[in-house]
Amino acid sequence: MNLKSRLTPKIESFRMLHTDTNLCESMSEQLIAWFPNVPKEYVIVCVGTDRSTGDALGPLTGTYLQDKKLKHMSVYGTLQDPVHATNLQDYIQLINQQHKNPFIIAIDACLGKTSSVGQIIACEGALKPGAALNKPLPPIGDVHITGVVNISGFMEYSVLQNTRLSIVVEMAKNIANLLDYVDQQLISSYMTPAIVLPQIKEKLL
Repeated sequence: MNLKSRLTPKIESFRMLHTDTNLCESMSEQLIAWFPNVPKEYVIVCVGTDRSTGDALGPLTGTYLQDKKLKHMSVYGTLQDPVHATNLQDYIQLINQQHKNPFIIAIDACLGKTSSVGQIIACEGALKPGAALNKPLPPIGDVHITGVVNISGFMEYSVLQNTRLSIVVEMAKNIANLLDYVDQQLISSYMTPAIVLPQIKEKLL
């Protein structure tokens, strides 16, 4: 076992305001620290629906990512083809068929405290979509990123429906920029599988 990994406290979540000018650089470092050391196929799954303003964070992010034409990551979940409660299980099966043991980054909207609105939160481990609305959906992802789009605690479904589009659009753009920045830190002979550039990984250890 690496002695440094035993002595360094393990970070399981990391949050920043979506307006922070250092978002891409700082949060990408933490995301990459959670990435595997062996080549992997990287898949981004953006969960949500455009039928609800607040819940559109995922498909908006997926659409912006699609426009960026990432080199090392496949994207599922856009405004045109959303990944949501009724088809999530089908997409999980599709991803497992199309990609061999992929490393999955899941994206979704969430609700939180008033002071947390506008924050982007990166966490190690699977996303549990639908938790705020008590929907029993399958977990997805090796790491996940959520954006706090509004406050929680009362009539969550209605709160999501009435969330301001402006904050959702800006957060989606910033998450897309973040993942585009991460994609640029990967290298491979072909599109996939990819691995973090050695000098980047060494800097983080």
